[in-house]
Amino acid sequence: MYAAYFNSKFTNGLVYYVFLFILLLISPFLFIWEFITTLRSCFRPIEKMSGKVVLITGASSGLGELMAYEYAKRGACLVIVAIKEPQSRLEQVADNARKLGSPDVLFVFADVSKVDECRMFVDDTIKHFGRLDHLVCNAGIANLYSTNIDVTKFLPVMDVNFWGSVYATHFAMPHLMRTNGKIVVNASSAGILHPPKGGFYNASKAALISFYESLRFEVSPTVTITILTLGFIETNLITAKYLTSAAGAPLRKDFSSVLPTMGAEACAIAIVDGVCKGATSITEPRFMKALYLMKFFFPELHRFYLSMFFPSKSQKN
Repeated sequence: MYAAYFNSKFTNGLVYYVFLFILLLISPFLFIWEFITTLRSCFRPIEKMSGKVVLITGASSGLGELMAYEYAKRGACLVIVAIKEPQSRLEQVADNARKLGSPDVLFVFADVSKVDECRMFVDDTIKHFGRLDHLVCNAGIANLYSTNIDVTKFLPVMDVNFWGSVYATHFAMPHLMRTNGKIVVNASSAGILHPPKGGFYNASKAALISFYESLRFEVSPTVTITILTLGFIETNLITAKYLTSAAGAPLRKDFSSVLPTMGAEACAIAIVDGVCKGATSITEPRFMKALYLMKFFFPELHRFYLSMFFPSKSQKN
């Protein structure tokens, strides 16, 4: 029995390293292929957005707000959605979008974690505009946690980040099928790299990636799905004011002060430009792709890298 176990282990290990060796040998060709693909994408025809209808959740701030402005500059009609709360700027965002060129903007207060409210804002879109061309599932929340936690506190993370996108997609899909529309899903590099202290957030984003990667095979080519796997973008989501621990206390330091980040406006332009060119995945900043390769092919190096930024308590002592 032990002989069979070790033979199996040896065979599996041998196949892995042979495959890795072959991959390393052909990596220059893969690099050239990636470069050519990127170059070709620069010359793809860009979808004209004038008069088309775009629905964006989580649009009162951050990337959602900036994507609304970018679509507005391209002449799209907008439906912008956010939860109603004292600090919500949704009406102001609508006014700004109109000034930037959107012919009509409908703003709706709704909680994406509630299925009936997702049905409501999709229905409102169709009643008002009669069509839907792009659905941008952007709403999301983030919380960090310690090892001593009440896990039920993190139910809203999955409800907003995962179900909030799925509900909206479910109700929007029939309308998107009629217009050969697009779905944009703001997942995260966290769904691939799994940084420490973000287990529930990471899980919600990994679930998004898995769900929409599967869904794309069911609806393509009628509906195009673009999955965003973004790194650290300079929005409220990565600042100490908004990222909190399980105890509710803000972090002492912004992630943007210790990790490479990308400007939010530049990111929003890259996203909308990529979506209008038919991109099926967008990673910004681009260097994050190198970390994905590290994660899958050199997991020990990936863990070492994470330990440099997120030392454990035992390492600190």
